[in-house]
Amino acid sequence: MEASLSKQLVIRNDVSELNRVQAFTEELEALGMFPPSFSMQLNLVLEEALSNIIFYAYQQGSSHTIQVDFVALDKSLEVTITDSGKAFDPTAKEDPDINLPAQERPIGGLGIFLIKKIMDELSYTRKQEYNILKMKKNFD
Repeated sequence: MEASLSKQLVIRNDVSELNRVQAFTEELEALGMFPPSFSMQLNLVLEEALSNIIFYAYQQGSSHTIQVDFVALDKSLEVTITDSGKAFDPTAKEDPDINLPAQERPIGGLGIFLIKKIMDELSYTRKQEYNILKMKKNFD
């Protein structure tokens, strides 16, 4: 299946860059890369995934870039996040028991769980010193 449109955004590992990400996704929506009804979910997925990288993948105070690629296919959107931080496979993390009362749940893990629930496909690979997280959402 051929890509109908692809765009790339490169950000710094700084939480303030999340505003740029949101503005960029608004541009992608305007280009018709995904339905407007998916905009809020996409921003949530990106904020969760990128926050994890920004806060945990690098030594504090170091400066790095994170690449986010968007490919709109016929009825889907593929998002690939590439970073050079510490190796971390979010797909290997066990889903939290959301039936437990909040005070009994371990801290963390809900962001990745949310990404798994929103996106239809999620895969992780480590190539050389790079983490590559691929996510796909299908639209009907």
